[in-house]
Amino acid sequence: MSYLALRHIHITAVVISIALFTLRGIWMLADSPRLQDRWVRILPHVVDTVLLASAIALTLVLGQYPFAQSWLTAKLAGLLAYIVLGAIALKRGRSKATRAAAFVAALLTVTYIVGVAVHHHPASWWWTPGG
Repeated sequence: MSYLALRHIHITAVVISIALFTLRGIWMLADSPRLQDRWVRILPHVVDTVLLASAIALTLVLGQYPFAQSWLTAKLAGLLAYIVLGAIALKRGRSKATRAAAFVAALLTVTYIVGVAVHHHPASWWWTPGG
């Protein structure tokens, strides 16, 4: 598969994954019974599997790896934080206040991750070329 095809698959999966997480977070805050719908429990896992597979394929095609490239290391660290915060927000938080705080923190973390991906720099949105 070509680099451009992998990149488009990856970006599409990112957008869908973030949209689904946001929707599930809003439903969690609203105590919506929709969170128990079968598709809501299955589709995010399918999308995230495509996202992970495309990320691995991109690293292999480009020959760029975490711990060798600082921006990929930052993305990976951000991803791990996002996963933990997302789990607290949607399942593990003991109170709604804890889940809401984790939800906001997860959204801020994913914003950081996207900035790292866009700029290929650990400073994310705060990085300026030549600065």
